[in-house]
Amino acid sequence: MADHYETLGVGRDSTAEEIKRAYRRLARELHPDTNPDPAAGERFKAVTHAYEVLSDAEKRQRYDMFGDDRASVSGFGDFGGISDLFATIFGGVGGAQTRYGPARGADLLAEVEITLEDAATGTDQEVEVTTLAECDLCGGSGSAPGTSPVRCSDCGGTGELRQVRQTMLGQMITATTCPTCGGSGQEIVEPCERCRGRGRVTRTDALTVQVPPGIEDGARLRVSGRGEAGVRGGRAGDLFVGIRVTPHETFQRAGADLGCEVSLPMTVAALGGEIEVPTLDGPVTVAIEPGTQSGHIEHLKNRGMPHLRGRGRGELVVLLRVETPTELSAEEEELLARFAELRNERTGEGRSVFDKIKQAFQ
Repeated sequence: MADHYETLGVGRDSTAEEIKRAYRRLARELHPDTNPDPAAGERFKAVTHAYEVLSDAEKRQRYDMFGDDRASVSGFGDFGGISDLFATIFGGVGGAQTRYGPARGADLLAEVEITLEDAATGTDQEVEVTTLAECDLCGGSGSAPGTSPVRCSDCGGTGELRQVRQTMLGQMITATTCPTCGGSGQEIVEPCERCRGRGRVTRTDALTVQVPPGIEDGARLRVSGRGEAGVRGGRAGDLFVGIRVTPHETFQRAGADLGCEVSLPMTVAALGGEIEVPTLDGPVTVAIEPGTQSGHIEHLKNRGMPHLRGRGRGELVVLLRVETPTELSAEEEELLARFAELRNERTGEGRSVFDKIKQAFQ
């Protein structure tokens, strides 16, 4: 097996910075993206492996003492360290095979405002979102074109740092996210110029969100994978779109039902007849029974909102308010006075009810 120092073209007394510079030079020269020669690809793998060993002080020391076969083995024989030994005994609990991996992107929240009519029929809404998107220059790796991330020298590629403490109950292992690689297990040797090694850039996108019929105020729609891009290949977050339904000047809503108030002329209330009632689909004619009182409620089936993800619609609840006429003409006043007389609704002085009311406000 080739000597790692010879593979990188450095001496055994080279510093860590000299080893890093040598790797960068060879990686740019041999990377498959820039060098299609199959032999170069094999050399690139060897160079990367050599750097992973020599860039880690502990592995380099073991390599210098035992060679490559023992470079990644600690003082616990066939176990990769106390974490592996713990995992072997206890079935993987706290073992080194637990990798944090690239961090998932954050979720985003946007908000759109729609009318009650839009909520009833459903609508397509355009949402503008500013987010962290995958860098198109490095493909989200964070490494400059022609280079690749290497195994993190601090955590050995696990994405976490473990600390073993001796307690009264035995050994206690605590794990924290590796601050060097952020839990990805990889370290950037030469950062991408566009994203500066972060693998993500700020971008504003416009996307169309389908709002289903029957949606209610305060609801949230989830658009999977349209949140922030993950860190260095991590899964993207989701976009949540909050729905705000603007108050309507005519209708009040309660789930799938709507309610409104309609004025009813006194004559129609007394004699019966027909009135027009507003609905989301346009005005409809409703028959009124003679003697209808103020506060009477009419129920119009299937004139409410659609049931979300269901069939049919709710009902429209119409509250009738009998309207008392104002600014009567002399003829109208005479007719009402005659009506009151016929119903024996006169005072001892011969004044009608309307006369007394008018006098009270003079």
